[in-house]
Amino acid sequence: MPASSTADPSAPPLPEPLDVAVADSHTHLDMQDATVAEALEKAASVGVTTVVQIGCDLERARWAAEVAGEHPAVWAAVALHPNEAPRLALEEGPRALEDALAGIAELAALPQVLAVGETGLDYFRTGPEGIAAQQESFRRHIALAKELDKALVIHDRDAHDDVLRILDEEGAPERTVFHCYSGDAEMAKVCAAKGYYMSFAGNVTFKSAQPLRDALAVAPPELLLVETDAPFLTPVPYRGRPNAPYLIPVTLRAMAEVRRTDVNVLAGHVAENTARAFGYPPAP
Repeated sequence: MPASSTADPSAPPLPEPLDVAVADSHTHLDMQDATVAEALEKAASVGVTTVVQIGCDLERARWAAEVAGEHPAVWAAVALHPNEAPRLALEEGPRALEDALAGIAELAALPQVLAVGETGLDYFRTGPEGIAAQQESFRRHIALAKELDKALVIHDRDAHDDVLRILDEEGAPERTVFHCYSGDAEMAKVCAAKGYYMSFAGNVTFKSAQPLRDALAVAPPELLLVETDAPFLTPVPYRGRPNAPYLIPVTLRAMAEVRRTDVNVLAGHVAENTARAFGYPPAP
């Protein structure tokens, strides 16, 4: 499902380019109002030279793998989103969920697919009737990431304790990424002790997000990533307008302020961390 090429007049302007190139560790190009080529060109012009495209249902996962196979700047991650798994189980039946998981497993084995995700738990949108299917799907994705030696990308919304518990019970993959990190500073310390990567998005700039900034301040530099989750979570001062990978510099500079560090130093950490987390060659 290729994105539209129609220009969006409400799109934020290009930020000042970064001096050190980084990656957008989590984006949805298929949901953005630009072609893949347009999105990548704008991103590269401000120093965002790599993106990880997320496929969060079987159709979008196929598209993600296809795009990653066509564009050297794109890597893919594939999974059933935590809300997609119970939807399939409840609306289409257990067989539909099994078939979708089998399709994800086939795609995850492709060389351009570097991660299994986004998977995890989301208790905000899924009610009690879907929790069992959601947790079982999460366990299956964990097993798949370990079987293929690929990164695991976690979506965690209103489910911190259960996400951490299931990771402990199943044994987390060697490379585990908390996408759009949503915990507090105490959880960040737990993640750090276990070696989990924490990826921060534009919501770290929101006025109400002091707990996220507190977590960012204590997270080890070797475990930090940055992402857009575009077209969602557009950073201040552009909140409410469409997000895209080219806005990574806005979030990264805000992160550097929180950590009281030079943006180039932070960008260097983020670039190396993202390559290490997903297992692609770092930029020369």
